[in-house]
Amino acid sequence: MLDKVNVRAVTESAVVGQLGAVSTPMVHDRVLAWVALLGGSPRVGFIECVPAYLNVTVYYDPYKVYESQPSHVTPISPFEIVRTYINGLLHKLNDDRKRFTGQKVVIPVLYGSDYGPDLEYVANYHNLSMEDVIRIHTEKEYLVYMLGFAPGFPFIGGMSKQIATPRKSTPRLTIAPGSVGIAGAQTGVYPLETPGGWQIIGCTPIDLFLPNQVPPSLLKAGDTIQFVSISLEEYRQYRRGGKENE
Repeated sequence: MLDKVNVRAVTESAVVGQLGAVSTPMVHDRVLAWVALLGGSPRVGFIECVPAYLNVTVYYDPYKVYESQPSHVTPISPFEIVRTYINGLLHKLNDDRKRFTGQKVVIPVLYGSDYGPDLEYVANYHNLSMEDVIRIHTEKEYLVYMLGFAPGFPFIGGMSKQIATPRKSTPRLTIAPGSVGIAGAQTGVYPLETPGGWQIIGCTPIDLFLPNQVPPSLLKAGDTIQFVSISLEEYRQYRRGGKENE
């Protein structure tokens, strides 16, 4: 059981609570459990909880939080109210609880060529063949730790150190939607056309950002991903709607 979480103010209307020093699936499971607790027991004035690798950011309305205090108690700051409330939920975060289980999503990827222009660089960086990089990238399941940077962009941990590669020294001004990249020991997928410095090794034909759905993202923190290699013809079939997103 956790005794204390380091809760600090980041703005006058947001606090961050850190649940660990090193990113691991166990720590992230606590992060997701804490988000579930906060969402299931919202305090007056709470707006949103956003999970990350090691922490949760809680956004709140300081005026509503302050005004929610009983009239017979000595007033304290909105930050102290939020911090006290957050720490009061910690007794429910038990280490031996059942692990959070997200959805499992298969992401088809066309690796290399114009769809993965940095695949050869990643291979050369590690003295591997491009086939080796593809095999290593597709041979395990990954955990989605958080969404950020762009709508629906998943930060995915657990990638093999065999293919961990630094970001590009000069980011590209434009990266195509669906591009699958590597940055350090992370892998991820660009849902939208944006600038970016990740090493692009392939592209998926499925959409991760779904603006007409609620929530508007195919993935969420806690989901697991399996990348699978597909051919150019299979990629085109997906784009034509010949296969459904898995």
